[in-house]
Amino acid sequence: MNANIEKALAAANDTRALWIGAGVSDRVADLFKEQFPSMPAVIVADTTTWQVLGEKVSRLFSAAGIIQESPFIFDNDDLYAEYGFVEQLTASLSNHTAIPVAVGSGTINDLAKLSAYQADRRYMCVATAASMDGYTAFGASITADGAKQTFGCPAPQACLADTDIIRKAPPQMTASGYADLFAKVTAGADWILADALQVEAIDKRAWSVVQDGLPGALSDPEGIAAGSEQAIGKLIEGLILGGFAMQATQSSRPASGAEHQFSHLWNMEHFLNHGEHVSHGFQVSIGTIAVTAFYEQVLQTDLSELDVEKACRLWPDRDESDARALKLFEGTDFPLIGVQETGAKYIPADELREQLQLLKSNWAEIRSRLRSQLLPLSELRRRLERVGAPVEPEQIGLSRSRLREAFVRAQYIRRRYTVLDLAVRTGYLYTWLDQLFGADGIWEIK
Repeated sequence: MNANIEKALAAANDTRALWIGAGVSDRVADLFKEQFPSMPAVIVADTTTWQVLGEKVSRLFSAAGIIQESPFIFDNDDLYAEYGFVEQLTASLSNHTAIPVAVGSGTINDLAKLSAYQADRRYMCVATAASMDGYTAFGASITADGAKQTFGCPAPQACLADTDIIRKAPPQMTASGYADLFAKVTAGADWILADALQVEAIDKRAWSVVQDGLPGALSDPEGIAAGSEQAIGKLIEGLILGGFAMQATQSSRPASGAEHQFSHLWNMEHFLNHGEHVSHGFQVSIGTIAVTAFYEQVLQTDLSELDVEKACRLWPDRDESDARALKLFEGTDFPLIGVQETGAKYIPADELREQLQLLKSNWAEIRSRLRSQLLPLSELRRRLERVGAPVEPEQIGLSRSRLREAFVRAQYIRRRYTVLDLAVRTGYLYTWLDQLFGADGIWEIK
């Protein structure tokens, strides 16, 4: 175990053991017995992950004398992180006291995480792909009542990731994970903004866990695409470290910014590409591209010349803000989310004036910090293309008009301060969008 993992594990609130390495799944029974002595187990998987690794885990458990309940295997063709599936698993867990062992990637892990919590027990995770950063994260991202929500629940007590298995995962899953890891770049930029404007201070420990190893984990897209053991190892490590940071803060702030709000919005809108769900990582890939392009417009603007008084005059009062939010989501499955989330971060005009003056006075320093954090859009596109992640909205079945609309709507669905809030509060949102989607823009809408 390297120093970064050891440091993160020592600071973790929930996870007590993490085993990563080639062939480490051969020792899965040892890990279970170490963390859950004398306890029975129940494997949770879908039909694919059961074949990939679940059956092996069950066999090794039996050989080690671990009592097992019948495995809970989701056989749904359209399985995703939806609350109805949580209810199914929770109901099954209520019939016994076995420790759930989630064998799979994002969906299986989130379903098992929340179900275990509802059943008042811990769980163990066995990763099958480097497809997302939620393995060791606090909370489960689940769609409930039409809205993508993060439910508070502990991360796994133990996690195992066999790089021999992960290297053989479908390339699109690995590409999805790489895109999810790249999102930490723009998420970091959003946190820098929130910190600089005294909205949400950077947690230095969590920042270090995520960001210190990020350049190295993202540096070899060719190796990741080729299934290099070293490159894949760095990728899964980076994803797991992101989860640890979320554990430490009990928040997704260290790993999630505006780019994730795009993905959550599309999930809530039941966005499908040819009738199929688009993976979280591929949605985030487009979100990260979009936010990076947006940041380039921001950084080209001299906000030290911002007309603060004009911005304050145009700022709506609370009643007007609520009315806008209600109208924006009228007729959706989640009509109140805009009021709830923007209401939670609403500030009156006098506070806005102070915040914008702070932005104006410190713009040179803020811009420098942002430029140091972000990669050029061209480089981001190159790396995502090399691993097979989408870089254009059309690649996931998304129109340019819908992408533009997401810039407007995504700000309303989370109370987290991001570059989208900066755009709204300065009055520059539509100026910057016109530069991206207007004549000669990156995504010109004709």
